[in-house]
Parts: sequence; structure tokens; C-alpha cells
Amino acid sequence: MIRFILLQNRQGKTRLAKYYIPLEDSEKHKLEYEVHRLVVNRDPKFTNFVEFRTHKVIYRRYAGLFFSMCVDITDNELAYLESIHLFVEILDHFFSNVCELDLVFNFHKVYLILDEFILAGELQETSKKVSTCKLCLKGRSIFLCQ
Repeated sequence: MIRFILLQNRQGKTRLAKYYIPLEDSEKHKLEYEVHRLVVNRDPKFTNFVEFRTHKVIYRRYAGLFFSMCVDITDNELAYLESIHLFVEILDHFFSNVCELDLVFNFHKVYLILDEFILAGELQETSKKVSTCKLCLKGRSIFLCQ
């Protein structure tokens, strides 16, 4: 199960945070800070999986953004790494080469995409084609389908 998803820039500014477990605000800020320190200072030669407390953080860097997921220790790392890549591909489809500003100014669209993609901490859809079709049908006024 996915515990939380974070999109952070290199400076540590959180651009998107979605928690699938109940946490206090102070604990959320502490987690964001710790995860950022963990992934930014890590050598790129190492794997994109790291143990964090009693869970695993799977992360991937795209340009200046870190996409991080905290999952159960027994979950498949490669499946979640692939899901991060799929999420970025879907974002690229709707924002035409997504950048940090797209996430900031269109956060409601990003949350809509994330909610269509992940439901209650579990991957709901693993097909880019199906996800984009659902999103196009769901919000014609929000997205421009191609």
C-alpha cells in the first residue's frame, strides 16, 4: 500500500503531497523534510529504493523534481518505480512537457490525474491509454484531448 506521495523540487519545496494514512500536520512536515534530505543527498549511482523508518521510499528524479512514494516494506519496488514513470507520462500528455510551474498553477488538475491513477493508496490503473481516455471523458472542460 502507498503511504504517501510527494513531489518536491531540489530546494525541498513540496509541490504536491498526497497522504493515504492519517497524520498530523506537524508529522507531515517532518516526513516531507526527512524524505527530501534522504533523496537529494543520495548518490545517483545508487538504486532509487531506500528504507525509511518501517517502510520503503521509492523515488525518481525528473529534471528538477523528485517524485517519491512511501510504500510497505514488502511491496514490489519496480512496480512502483514504473508507476511513477507512468504518472509522469500522463502528466506530460496533458501538460505537453510538464514542468514545475504546471504543477503549481494547475494543482487541481494534477490531483485529479493522481486520484484517477491511485485510489486509497493502491494502484487503480496501469494503462496510459485507459487513464488518458478516462480523464478525457471525465473532464472535457478541464483537459484538451489529443
